[in-house]
Amino acid sequence: MSALVSFLTTAFAFVLLLTVLVFVHELGHFLAARWCGVRVLKFSIGFGKPIGFGNRRLAWTRGDTEYVVGWLPLGGYVKMLGENIDEIEDPEVRAQIQANPGESLPEKNTWQKLLIVFAGPIANLILPVVVFMGTLAVGMPRPEAVVGSIEPGSPAAEAGLQAGDRITQVAEVAVPWWGDLEDTLRGRAGREVTVAYERDGAPASTQLSVGERAGVDPFGQVVQLGWAGIDHRRRAALLGITETTVPAAVAGLRSGEVVEAVGATEVEDWSAFAAAYAAVPAGTTTAFRLRMGEGEEATHREVTVPALGSPAALGVQPANVLISTVSPDSAASEAGLQPRDLILSVDGEPVGSFSAFADSVRTSGGESLTLQIARAGELLAIDVTPRLQNFDAGMGIEEPRYLVGISAERASLVGALGVDQELRPWVALPRAVGMTVEVTQTFLQGLGKLVTGEVSRKQLAGPIGIAEIAGNAFERGWETYLSIMVLISINLGILNLLPIPILDGGQAVIFALEGILRAPLSIRTREIAQQVGFTMLMLLMGLAFWNDLTRQWTRLIDWLSGA
Repeated sequence: MSALVSFLTTAFAFVLLLTVLVFVHELGHFLAARWCGVRVLKFSIGFGKPIGFGNRRLAWTRGDTEYVVGWLPLGGYVKMLGENIDEIEDPEVRAQIQANPGESLPEKNTWQKLLIVFAGPIANLILPVVVFMGTLAVGMPRPEAVVGSIEPGSPAAEAGLQAGDRITQVAEVAVPWWGDLEDTLRGRAGREVTVAYERDGAPASTQLSVGERAGVDPFGQVVQLGWAGIDHRRRAALLGITETTVPAAVAGLRSGEVVEAVGATEVEDWSAFAAAYAAVPAGTTTAFRLRMGEGEEATHREVTVPALGSPAALGVQPANVLISTVSPDSAASEAGLQPRDLILSVDGEPVGSFSAFADSVRTSGGESLTLQIARAGELLAIDVTPRLQNFDAGMGIEEPRYLVGISAERASLVGALGVDQELRPWVALPRAVGMTVEVTQTFLQGLGKLVTGEVSRKQLAGPIGIAEIAGNAFERGWETYLSIMVLISINLGILNLLPIPILDGGQAVIFALEGILRAPLSIRTREIAQQVGFTMLMLLMGLAFWNDLTRQWTRLIDWLSGA
């Protein structure tokens, strides 16, 4: 039953997505055509016969136009009088043109034809602006530029920044949100910048030497990025104990336990735990309320520990990467890694978070990594060689990624969140346009890398892949679903501008040539152009569909192997 519900959800999300995008695209053509005085004969969403049975179908006529919602929701079209040059000689079409002089497409000026043909893609590029303005009016939850945690020994730690600091400017650039902060730092590797921040409401500033670390760009390629060692997520009060002789181990604390309270003081994260423990008078003892595990399987207990002033003096440290599971037959399994191993460093570099560890693995290029781990009070060095495997990067999109095959205990918590809301249209509009331009630029960069082969063509998704993405996004909520709609709308708008004859861009080239030549191209020339364009489009769709089938076939093999 769950599989059926999932299928129906995916189908609904896919059809809704296509219907909205196709409607917006065809509406652009329709409105431009009507504005230019072209008679529109048909406005169809979907192909085939109108939905319904007998005389009860989703089809109606108003004015000169028949409106239709077809059974096959994979596109749509606007049919204009005289649009198809090969129908000009049709007696019925000729009669319509003669009966309505000046209302056929061929009779219009070149600029009017170009306006009509460009109106569809432009409508798809306007849709994201409308969506962004709507979400700004409602309010978008966004991570605030508040430091959640800092890696020991990092540039941020050396600059004196602390968890809880609210960053306001970097290099005199305002950073209202965490994404702005990350973008500003990534582009300033190796530079000294001034960081303005607020601590407990008081303004302050410091000099930060932005470091450089291998990371991954939005297209999955390894690049060098500016790095400060700060994270938006807060560090959980998850204990890591590396030796059996430290006071924490002697008192009975264990790696993997989460401190929920120090005495009567509840603690939410590592900073609160450290502050509560430091406040206990020296020479006394206090009780830690501890939790091991999550949910219904969690166990609780209390342990009395001596007050030594700091977690470091007690002999505990944040368990940033405490292995919870090791996948069978994985690189980690073959290397001998085990659950409860605490990973301390990679190739001598301390591991400040699981994401930092994942980045080290992902950017390894398949080279062996030396991990220092703590296991039952003993420090060990283990070499592990990451393997290139398909990884679900989110919403059903798979990409090759180096992995070792472990999962870790939850060592971080959600950071400070705010609501980005803008009700003033004159402010929201330029912001929405800027956000659309930013997404479009990223898409164009990705398209360029796809053409040059820098990004694998296996990442090209066809109808099945898009349906999966739409379904996954729909299940995650309207915000994610609208994000996917924005991305695919821009995709649809840009791709339709390509100078391929069967697309809007190719049609525009034909109209432009006819304008320059001051004569229509011959029917034979148009037919050849259409055939070339159709072939190119079929090859592109064939590649995308092949990628879809390959992914499904791989999943089937994996499922059968698991069975």
